[in-house]
Amino acid sequence: MEDLKVTLKQQIIESLNLQGMKPEDIDDNAPLFGEGLGLDSIDSLELMVLLERNYGIKIEDAREGRKVLSSVQSMADYIGEHRKI
Repeated sequence: MEDLKVTLKQQIIESLNLQGMKPEDIDDNAPLFGEGLGLDSIDSLELMVLLERNYGIKIEDAREGRKVLSSVQSMADYIGEHRKI
């Protein structure tokens, strides 16, 4: 699970072009949106594409998406339960 979280952080940094950030700069449980990492709705679409492309996970329900994308930990947990690739 720790490897998955580090990989996810690297993918988030690359996908969202968060220059100057390193995986260790992102807390597993910190919110990705708002006061945490400060991502916005466009970033959430990028994260949805990342999940589908890299893990075969397609989230179609907006409420579920908000829960899944709330933190790196929640994304890793969801991937662990729903991974298709």
